[in-house]
Amino acid sequence: MKSGWLVVGDVQPLPGYCVLLADPVVESINNLDRARRVQYSLDVIQAGDALLATTDAYRINYETLCNSEPALHTHIIPRYGTEPDEKRGRVAWNVYDWATARRFDPDRDGPLVERMRTHLNAGAPA
Repeated sequence: MKSGWLVVGDVQPLPGYCVLLADPVVESINNLDRARRVQYSLDVIQAGDALLATTDAYRINYETLCNSEPALHTHIIPRYGTEPDEKRGRVAWNVYDWATARRFDPDRDGPLVERMRTHLNAGAPA
């Protein structure tokens, strides 16, 4: 990505969970100049568009943080209609056990990574 590194989460409580890590590392989006803020925001949205295009997610949740890890990053969390009702409408952090969630597996998750890479490299609109 132009503003940083898009990585697939090392855990996958929801398939396709990703994180955009700003590069260069800054403590907050407020530390970026206007052009870099815009680019970072567009990259976040473009990653969400790629997930929508390559999974059966019906929406994407975005959470930009920099408090427990003082480095700008955004969690990009696909949400699915197949999630249980009691989880689907709630914040993923609060309803999924991230400590015991399935780990990233290159064999299982590799095809999604490749589909996303193809979508992102095709220059799909952000």
